Amino acid sequence: MILADENIHGFIIKTLREAGFEVLSVQETTRGIKDESVIQIALQNNYLLLTEDKDFGEWVFAHHIKDLSVLFLRYSFHEYQEISKVIVHLLKTQTLERPFFATITTKKIRIRKL
Repeated sequence: MILADENIHGFIIKTLREAGFEVLSVQETTRGIKDESVIQIALQNNYLLLTEDKDFGEWVFAHHIKDLSVLFLRYSFHEYQEISKVIVHLLKTQTLERPFFATITTKKIRIRKL
C-alpha cells in the first residue's frame, strides 16, 4: 500500500488507484498531521511513503529513520499527469527492495538502497 503525503496532487492519487494500487491519502484522512506522524503511519503499516516534501529526505538521511521507503517526487506543476505515469510504470515494472529512497522526476529515477 502507498501512503500519499498531504501535498500529493489528487490526480496522482486517482491515477495510482485506477492502476490498481491501494493509496491512503493523508489529505483525505488525517489532514494537518506532522511529518513524524506520517512516518509512524508508514512504518507501522509497512507503507511506501509518496511525498513532495524534501524534509523526508532529512528524516531518512540526517535523522537516520530506519525501514522507511520513500518515493520523493520532483516535478513542475504542469507535469502532474506525466509524473503520474512515471510512478505507475516504476511500481508495475520494478521490484523495489526495501528500504529505499527514490527520487522521481519526469526524466529520471534515482533509487538509493538504505
